Amino acid sequence: MSLSYIHPDAKIGKNVTVEPFAYIAADVEIGDGTWIGPNATILDGARIGKNCQLFPGAVISAVPQDLKYQGEITTAEIGDNTIIRECVTINKGTTDRYKTTVGSNCLLMAYVHLGHDVSVGNNCILANSANIAGHVNIEDYAILEGIVAVQQFISIGAHSFVAGGSLVRKNVPPFVKAAREPLSYVGVNSIGLRRRGFSNEAIVQIEDIYRTLYVKGKNVSTSLDIISLEAPESPEKALILEFIRNSEKGIIRGPLSL
Repeated sequence: MSLSYIHPDAKIGKNVTVEPFAYIAADVEIGDGTWIGPNATILDGARIGKNCQLFPGAVISAVPQDLKYQGEITTAEIGDNTIIRECVTINKGTTDRYKTTVGSNCLLMAYVHLGHDVSVGNNCILANSANIAGHVNIEDYAILEGIVAVQQFISIGAHSFVAGGSLVRKNVPPFVKAAREPLSYVGVNSIGLRRRGFSNEAIVQIEDIYRTLYVKGKNVSTSLDIISLEAPESPEKALILEFIRNSEKGIIRGPLSL
């Protein structure tokens, strides 16, 4: 006799393991090969991909912690091969986006919280007790160390690295390392980029762009004009310019000391 509860309307893929005391509600979809650990709670609106691992105490697709939420039908969606460790909480969306999403090949360590309408890209790592408020965007390959707190409506760029214990109140551009209080640019995430196959030429160009933006003493608007006109064209340049130009909340400050 199974000690777990699986609603008969839940859509469970092939070779899914559901351990004792797990709870799976009716409006749930779980892909092939996924492991649901004991005492995991999977609520209405959860969409979980293939070959995921959900550890004890995880709660997926709970209603948003938003007093404006009126019970509208929304989802919390997780891609393939993603690991959700102990006591992670992922709230489903509101009428802003109607979904909260986590990409494929991510690792969310113990006690991470994702608020409503958050979007996490692919290959991201959120370390223990990272707390992500509603409406936040975290792009592909971003790494947030432990006890990072991200304010609502913030964006964190692809391949960026945010140091442990940081309070994120401004957008973090792609490819950078961010640390200190208030959160500041402390360099390019060159080690992470090399690990992911970026060429030395590409890394040097990224460093030159951020030197223009953060070190040469110009304001952001002037710096962007210089980068647009003088930096060689590349996908990395285009991504940086697009991110910063779309950053309505502004970007993190430059280094406190040069």
